[in-house]
Amino acid sequence: MKKLFTNYNFEFDKNEKKILKTFCNQNLKQIEGDNKYFAEIKVFRSLLEKLASDVEVIKLTKDERTRIKFSIEKNIEHINKEIKKSWFFKKWLYRSMLVQYERIINNHFTD
Repeated sequence: MKKLFTNYNFEFDKNEKKILKTFCNQNLKQIEGDNKYFAEIKVFRSLLEKLASDVEVIKLTKDERTRIKFSIEKNIEHINKEIKKSWFFKKWLYRSMLVQYERIINNHFTD
């Protein structure tokens, strides 16, 4: 049965906020010059503002939630591919990022 109402209020800890801010900044740097990504730029800027505020409970819109979730999931897929073809030190670095992203997805964005 489909849920009628979904809660878009999130309580990120300090570390998760920092990771998400870095993630949003990286996404913005990659897509900022292209006009066809106008909606994504708007969403990630809004997310950065919300994460930068000192509010404990962050209220996201449905669009913000779906775009950040989709972006993190795609990033996890990319990191998994890179781990398979890299050497020890690079694997070690990627694995720590992978664990952090998976923890955020599992704690906050699972349905």
